[in-house]
Amino acid sequence: MRVLLTLSCLLASQPLMAQSAHENADAKAARLEAQMTDAERIGLLSGIMPISFPGLEVKVPQGVPPTAGYVPGIARLGIPPQLSTDASLGIANPGQFRKGDVATAMPSGLLLASSFDPALAERVGATVGAEARAKGFNILLGGGMNLARDPRNGRNFEYLGEDPLLAGTLAGQAIRGTQSQGVVSTIKHFALNGQETLRHTADSVIAESALRESDLLGFKIGIEIGQPGAVMCAYNLVNGSKSCGSDHLLNRVLKGDWNYKGWVMSDWGAVDDVSYIKAGLDQQMGYQLDKQHWFGQPLADLVASGDVPKDRVSNAVRRILRSLFAVGITGTYEPQPIDYKAHAQIALDAARGGIVLLRNDGILPLAATARNILVVGGNADFGVLSGGGSSQVTPSNGAPRIIEPGSDGPTALFSRQLYMAGSPLAALRKALPAATISFQNGYSPEAAAAYAARADMVIAFATKWEGEGMDSGSLALPQGQDQLISALAAANPNLVVVLETGNPVTMPWLEKANAVVQAWYPGQEGGQAIADILTGQVNPSGRLPVTYPASIDQYPRVALPGLGLPDRTPVKVAYDEGADVGYRGFARSGKTPLFAFGHGLSYTRFSHGPLSARADASVRLRFTVRNMGDRAGADVPQVYLVDRNGEKLQRLVGFQKVALKPGETRKVTLDVDNRLLADWKDGGWVIEGGNYSFALGESAAKLDKPFIVRVPAKTWKD
Repeated sequence: MRVLLTLSCLLASQPLMAQSAHENADAKAARLEAQMTDAERIGLLSGIMPISFPGLEVKVPQGVPPTAGYVPGIARLGIPPQLSTDASLGIANPGQFRKGDVATAMPSGLLLASSFDPALAERVGATVGAEARAKGFNILLGGGMNLARDPRNGRNFEYLGEDPLLAGTLAGQAIRGTQSQGVVSTIKHFALNGQETLRHTADSVIAESALRESDLLGFKIGIEIGQPGAVMCAYNLVNGSKSCGSDHLLNRVLKGDWNYKGWVMSDWGAVDDVSYIKAGLDQQMGYQLDKQHWFGQPLADLVASGDVPKDRVSNAVRRILRSLFAVGITGTYEPQPIDYKAHAQIALDAARGGIVLLRNDGILPLAATARNILVVGGNADFGVLSGGGSSQVTPSNGAPRIIEPGSDGPTALFSRQLYMAGSPLAALRKALPAATISFQNGYSPEAAAAYAARADMVIAFATKWEGEGMDSGSLALPQGQDQLISALAAANPNLVVVLETGNPVTMPWLEKANAVVQAWYPGQEGGQAIADILTGQVNPSGRLPVTYPASIDQYPRVALPGLGLPDRTPVKVAYDEGADVGYRGFARSGKTPLFAFGHGLSYTRFSHGPLSARADASVRLRFTVRNMGDRAGADVPQVYLVDRNGEKLQRLVGFQKVALKPGETRKVTLDVDNRLLADWKDGGWVIEGGNYSFALGESAAKLDKPFIVRVPAKTWKD
């Protein structure tokens, strides 16, 4: 059986499948829940991480594989066990506890976001979902989409950028793809999990209106598009309450205002009290990581005493069952063969679609006549870097190179630096067989510079590792790489820099580099994708989903709150920028970034026809895109709201990836989500009637003349 062969038909039929499944899921969940004993109900509301660590031993039932989460089923009612796996970048196998088990390692979330391609996100989500099912898992802990409020956040690489429309759209499409395979997907981490430093005790402080217009809007868009079976709450506090115990977030917003039908599961080790059941938490996961198995006997005692109504437990159980049935889970999944070769092609397509060409003076694409090329640094002779933590994947394309952290325990797994096989150097040599391409590891800048002086050109690979549970201390490249690149630039006037990072970095050498390519963490096929971009076999089409600051001084928090303090120290993180995250804040302040949100170059040229707009129930935008060059390529035209009744602001309201042949023109129509025009006031959305100006352009910093349209006033509830 080749799992991928079913993807296209499943994706094509998914909306119909979801509709018919949802029609019966509630009734089936209610019928089975009514037949349960109290003990069976309680048993569905918590789960273990079926892996034992020293000091965190847990009894794992026979036959349960080492994975992220396990909740026993109820055999007499035909309710299958819940087997959860990390994560959206591929099926994780932490510490290789499942000996020899590999998976397709997809590019990082930031690279996927750089594609600005919802259809690609759905393909990636479907592929990861297919592998989860083929390995016997029925819940994928994917759907990560916290907005990138701080460019030092160690988990930004997993997420989808700084804009709620972009992040929510791509998260929703990826979730839709995953669930088309009969696997429940989460959306996470709800909400405002903006840093890893002191993540269990950091209190994210923000005004309600700003929260609704930014992070919560992104989650809402993702939920509307993807209909995820579960929402995973976060470790941090929000306005004084733990996210997993926040009545406001879980009961009022998620289940009340949004009428969310799925269940809320905790992050692993995020539950501090049994009272979280009243606040809207439905399931305590990885409970051995908490101080107590709160949703076990303590919950049973409160139900027996009447302190927790039985209806609340029944509601939690029905939510879980409904989500399982809605995606078609009715039994256990038996392991099936996986066509890793076919899945690798999707990983390659994703990497090609999201790599961003930041700078190019004409040195790229590399000419086939190039003769003497020196490649330096970044382990480019072996492969490409990946991010660390629960999302880290053991790739299917060969044994990785692992740098162990030198410590023990579950957190040590998060500190493993892993390079995936698939050498950019080897791919370049294959693509340019007439060239002599040599390699220097860059350990000594002086030695590398000496070799660089004798080459026709130099390609420097620079890496910066990021991982779950820790944040960067700065935006600089580590381990003297800035000095290495400067030395190479001084030795050779023809320099290309390839960045494999999980966040923006500063570039003190930028003006000395002829070209800069942002490859992010490009997944197991990233080496080939990088070579394809450098040699012009693929025309780059990625666009930045985050702003690149000139320095951290351009951000609201120059000092990272809590950095260096002992673990579990309470700290307040004041998000005074409110909804003006990333490029929105730069527009308000007038500061000039190093590279703007939405920026990205191509090997061809595009022109945009005049923007027109009309307003009725919503605003509809129209324009044309033309490929003016002699290469096929893909453009990402972007439309921003830039003025509202004389108020200067900036909000991305529409985008579309458009692939065009040379000379081809295409008409584009975009419908604007009314929430992007509105403010959150007095418990609802408010559009003030008047003149709204929209601008079409290449990035947040490069826009055409605005088009003004009269928008009628409107108010509504979320």
